[in-house]
Amino acid sequence: MSDSSLPALPTADRPDVAARLRDALLAVSFTADGLLELLGAPAYAALARSETVPALRATRGDTPLELLVRLFLLQQPVSHARVADVLPVEDCLAAGWLVRAGQDGLAATVDVRPYGGLDGEDWFIVSDLGCAVGGAGGIGSREEGVVLGVGGASTTLAGITVRTPVGSALDLGAGSGIQALHAGRHATRVTATDVNPRALHITALTLALSGAPAADLRQGSLFEPVREGETFDLIVSNPPFVISPGARLTYRDGGMGGDDLCRTIVQQSGERLNEGGFAQFLANWQHVEGEDWQDRLRSWVPRGCDAWIVQREVQDVTQYAELWLRDAGDHRDDPAEYQARYDAWLDEFEARKVKAVGFGWITLRRTDSAEPVITVEEWPHPIEQPLGETVRAHFDRIAYLRDHDDAALLDGFFRLAREIVQEQVGLPGAEDPEHVVLRQHRGMRRATTVDTVGAGFAGVCDGTLSAGRILDAIAQLVGEDPVLLRDRTPAQIRLLVEQGFLEPGN
Repeated sequence: MSDSSLPALPTADRPDVAARLRDALLAVSFTADGLLELLGAPAYAALARSETVPALRATRGDTPLELLVRLFLLQQPVSHARVADVLPVEDCLAAGWLVRAGQDGLAATVDVRPYGGLDGEDWFIVSDLGCAVGGAGGIGSREEGVVLGVGGASTTLAGITVRTPVGSALDLGAGSGIQALHAGRHATRVTATDVNPRALHITALTLALSGAPAADLRQGSLFEPVREGETFDLIVSNPPFVISPGARLTYRDGGMGGDDLCRTIVQQSGERLNEGGFAQFLANWQHVEGEDWQDRLRSWVPRGCDAWIVQREVQDVTQYAELWLRDAGDHRDDPAEYQARYDAWLDEFEARKVKAVGFGWITLRRTDSAEPVITVEEWPHPIEQPLGETVRAHFDRIAYLRDHDDAALLDGFFRLAREIVQEQVGLPGAEDPEHVVLRQHRGMRRATTVDTVGAGFAGVCDGTLSAGRILDAIAQLVGEDPVLLRDRTPAQIRLLVEQGFLEPGN
């Protein structure tokens, strides 16, 4: 792979310069919060849509922050004299962060975007020029090895990742380094791999400029750079998951047929996980004529792993092709060339009998259980990020349910989860509701319909009485046989536990 037409990158072996540059950026509030305050919410939101005009209009002054936003985020040359007191200019020139432009101008060699960590950290994501703001049509180059910055997929994966302290983490396909950056906050050792050497270089820059620990950077495809017998407590990947004809763009096109790249990553990750470890991925998958998409994904799950697979969106093949043609800017090309590329996508889908493509998340937890639990669901509804703790708790609950038969379940103690509300649905003026709905206001924001027994049971679960004792009391109140109530209620309790309305433990 050649990067000859892409600009040279700053050197990665001058951490002292990266540290001085970081201090200079922070000193003028070149941070996520600082940008929001400077640009205003509309212009800041427009950046996520690859629209820079509002931000350019908001940075027409000469304050240090306005100058640095134009320089590092909006790719505008600035006057050397105006930033000489703001940046360590000579060091940045020597290390390659800046180059001279015209008689008295300076230009950045990479985009730098402020990024706020989940715990309020002020970080910086480095990417190739024109690639900092993400969004369809947002790439500044269609070179094979171009490296993008922060996008919606990146932040989604960062938000769903389980953040418990671990000894070792693997970021498979590091890109600009955002997942490695997050992992460095709770993993003792972080390994980051990518088939693109330019991506590894930029990952090193992102970590250095963010003041984060260096990662073990290894070049290679998929699990090739992982040593024989090497395992991890956490594996994360935002892979090149686009199902496309060919491998035009390294950052998005996997180069394998159909959804084979995502399937391969999922299937091979099981043997790389330590017991109790998590593997979390974003993925696309095919909906094939005559095949159940849920069965297709269940077949990907490696032995010894529980799995939670969530389909967030489905697009028909025309929508899907148009999305990624626009992502590469092909809609701005010659109409005949655009049509030829569009035809190639549809030919590929037709040959594979693909009628639609699903987008979503796949999380594995290695348990080595003889009875793995695989949950595959469609959830296109709003959620509340970050979801890492919700994901961890889901796997803890399904392990609890697997280890407790109905008798043990009735001996157990439960608490109603936080921020659950009850809604009664029925006709106005009716004496009794037609049904009762429990609704979460956190995490997955689920809602479930329960009968009056289920609602009464959930309402008194505070960890002080066993499930069986609560049901006995309810039976006495409603005049029902307690034995029959104990027989028919565990299934409803299991559903409430599985979906996170009830939490085991006193």
